Amino acid sequence: MCPCRRPGRVGHIGEGLAGPTIIAFGTETQKQRFLPPILKGDELWCQGYSEPNAGSDLANVRTRARLVGDRWVIDGQKVWTSLAHVSDWCFVIARTEEGSQQHRGLSYLLVPMRQKGITVRPIQQMTGTSEFNEVFFDGAETAAENIVGQPGEGWKVAMGTLAFERGASTLGQQMAFHNQLAQVIAIARRNGKARDPLIRQRLAEAWIGLQIMRANALRMLSQADKPELPREAYVSKLYWATWHRDLGKLAMDVLGPEAEIADAGDYALTPLQQLFLFTRSDTIYAGTNEIQRNIIAERALGMPREARG
Repeated sequence: MCPCRRPGRVGHIGEGLAGPTIIAFGTETQKQRFLPPILKGDELWCQGYSEPNAGSDLANVRTRARLVGDRWVIDGQKVWTSLAHVSDWCFVIARTEEGSQQHRGLSYLLVPMRQKGITVRPIQQMTGTSEFNEVFFDGAETAAENIVGQPGEGWKVAMGTLAFERGASTLGQQMAFHNQLAQVIAIARRNGKARDPLIRQRLAEAWIGLQIMRANALRMLSQADKPELPREAYVSKLYWATWHRDLGKLAMDVLGPEAEIADAGDYALTPLQQLFLFTRSDTIYAGTNEIQRNIIAERALGMPREARG
């Protein structure tokens, strides 16, 4: 099987995000309960961060949770939730302190997905797939002990998750990028586009960019014992999103006129056509490029916010 057609990492949100977060911040009981099923692939996870009014601005979440007896009761909505339709658990950022604002008063809850208080609505993408979902919480419940860290410490734990997302987990992502680039190079050799000096230069630049990504991920791994974001992590999302978007453009230029042809019967797209369409969103989801530049300026470089009259 061509590497580009092999299945993706279905359990990567559990393996790369939930698992490391539970190891860093969770109780021994939580580690014993959740880590073995994550490692075995018996339980799949999704991430309950983004909301309709809290995408790049995570501190603006409005989903609320209140402790009723020995249960957290959750009401609200999440959006762009990858793989929610097949997930068993979701780690949810919810506001648990009445009247709190921004990053204060948030808690990090582990919530079972298969219950009557949760509705999952797939979002159709222009690729024809529905990886993303809207998730509605209407009195959904989870046990009181399924909180990672203390009540009100959700922001700190969430930032720890982002540290793992932009560190070790990117190595697996780069394997997929490598396979996609390998397919583009193979097609360029086959159809003669590799003899075009401009295409050849862009292919070389794509390969170099992938090596830079890997070097930065390994550099971040050298600080893996620290749950806070290392400064190197702040450039990660901006860099790979822009690189991947450019790879999608390069794939179309290598395909040439063939890139504009789809199966007339069922609008079946080739993997590279799907790559191009999906990468249109890379610089938007998980924090737009503009937001990422602000984060780099303020948090990594310590620059002051612009004063507004």
